[in-house]
Amino acid sequence: MAENVEKPGSPMENNCSIKNGNKQWVKLNVGGTYFLTTKTTLARHPNSFLHRLVQEDSDLDTDKDETGAYLIDRDPNYFSPILNYLRHGKLVINKDLAEEGILEEAEFYNIAELVTLVKDRIGLRDNVCGRGGKKHVYRVLQCHEDELTQMVSTMSDGWKFEQLVNIGSQYNYGQDEHAEFLCVVSREYGVAENSEVRGEREDRAKVLQQKGSRM
Repeated sequence: MAENVEKPGSPMENNCSIKNGNKQWVKLNVGGTYFLTTKTTLARHPNSFLHRLVQEDSDLDTDKDETGAYLIDRDPNYFSPILNYLRHGKLVINKDLAEEGILEEAEFYNIAELVTLVKDRIGLRDNVCGRGGKKHVYRVLQCHEDELTQMVSTMSDGWKFEQLVNIGSQYNYGQDEHAEFLCVVSREYGVAENSEVRGEREDRAKVLQQKGSRM
């Protein structure tokens, strides 16, 4: 994340909290990578490590670096999805990150709701079983309430609906709320299925994900 550049003739404030308008910005140094966010974001979950960190009377003995940023000895790559979850309430995982790594960080920062969400995601991911020479591949798609009909209509070539989980609405900007859902779909494969055919079906599954998922 780009840092504020010191203006000529004005000293850089050596403080981890920077007041700007009604917001109080906080600078973190997580494993050598800087993150800039607000106190409101970090304090979103009252029982979390980050909430305790930014309190005026914090009971945490946390060091700061030469710029005044809080020092946190954790993996910065896995901190990004934690911070984004605090910002907008959604779990977004890059393809090069493992759910188990996110779970480890969620447990370290003591964000109970995120721990539950990641465990549910891992459970759905691992819900692959083989019966009678067959195995089922499950996918989890996220969509708005008004996108459900379109998403279901795109399912073909053996994909079928399994489960719908209402995860509520994440935003309300004065307009009608739109509920969000996790839609679980499955596809049965033969263990000895030809790899070329399997690859073609995987490509179709990606198209399905692109239409129905914004995760």
